[in-house]
Amino acid sequence: MHIAVVGLSHRTAPVEIRERLSIAEQSMEDSLQRLRADEQVLEASILSTCNRLEIYTLLRNPEQGVSAVGSFLSQHSGLELSELMPHLFAYHHEEAIGHLMRVAAGLDSLVLGEGQILSQVKKMYRLGQEHRSIGPILNRLLNQAVSTGKRVRSETNLGTGAVSISSAAVELAQLKVGQARGIDDLVPLDQEQIAVVGAGRMARLLLQHLQAKGASGVVLLNRTVSRAEEMAADFPALPVQCRPLTDLNHCLSTCSLVFTSTGADDPIITAERLGQLNRRSSLMLVDIGVPRNISADVSELSGIAAYDVDDLQEVVARNQEARREIAAEAEGMLQQEGQQFIEWWDGLEAVPVANRLRMQLESFREQELQKALSRMGPDLSARERKVVEALSKGIINKILHGPVTKLRAPQPRQQRHQAMKVVQDLFDLDDLQS
Repeated sequence: MHIAVVGLSHRTAPVEIRERLSIAEQSMEDSLQRLRADEQVLEASILSTCNRLEIYTLLRNPEQGVSAVGSFLSQHSGLELSELMPHLFAYHHEEAIGHLMRVAAGLDSLVLGEGQILSQVKKMYRLGQEHRSIGPILNRLLNQAVSTGKRVRSETNLGTGAVSISSAAVELAQLKVGQARGIDDLVPLDQEQIAVVGAGRMARLLLQHLQAKGASGVVLLNRTVSRAEEMAADFPALPVQCRPLTDLNHCLSTCSLVFTSTGADDPIITAERLGQLNRRSSLMLVDIGVPRNISADVSELSGIAAYDVDDLQEVVARNQEARREIAAEAEGMLQQEGQQFIEWWDGLEAVPVANRLRMQLESFREQELQKALSRMGPDLSARERKVVEALSKGIINKILHGPVTKLRAPQPRQQRHQAMKVVQDLFDLDDLQS
């Protein structure tokens, strides 16, 4: 068996590729079932965010298994494998384990130390359990990844004041508004007419950061107005008007700054739509949805400035340097946590030998117990029989405890293999290593 992760991220693929591979939660069960249908994939879990799509697997054969995952990604995205390959990465065993730990800790994020990724790893773990696509190996690995993410955030200052994708989007707007005014710095957004499209987690964070940056008011649009109103109630210091998504054209005509963060599969703002509107002289669009909510052709229109998640690098770089020293401290914890899992995984090699040893000793115990009981005669009570049987089981358990504990204890692989060979030879067990 072999642990591997295959995927892409903001480090390897532009947003136009990432959005083709995005998997919505309502499609997750079907995707996991399709992966598990391949005989090479023993366990599978999927991490799908705006900046990454990663598939963690337990495989029978590493080459054939990775090939099966690649075929799934090609079919899902509608892209030829030759188009995908330049953007994909594949990590195996220790590298895959280390990568997951870094992801959960926020060290592989666009925004170093962001907190949202940990909740997304938790969600991957939960969906894997709900859809029964993970077994004992990935269950243990994902659980430890979540614990590692929590540990890094509690034992370092990496998560203190960490910016999110949403806050980076607000800072990008501040920077671009400032540049439009001839100021090469972040400026307040109190003079902007702002709209936020969507009422999910990212939209909530947008409202939080807009409130902190002194926005004078926001129009919040959503298909379900009641959901938008529930969210707006959590921001009493920020005047929020809640409107249905059908008012989008009006907002595009009257607002100067529009953020989009919806789960729509296709763009909701296109050049054709904007071209039909009587809009103000300039409009800034900031899209943090993946798949994108704003089509790429809108930038061709006069007076329109459009940005997506890949454009956030400009402001993210301003905030990263102060966090790199803390990240270096966290790396040591990740190595420790990764090694702990590898030691547990290596210890599983000894399980077949330990089980075969137990089966053999249990067979001897049963044979000798029956001989002893037959010699004791028919006058032995049921209680006395149970006492004798419990005695024999206790002796076997005592004999097994030492060898099994030593076989599974953390140790170099070569040393464990030698110990397994000794046990096999001493007890004349079948050769279980392959």
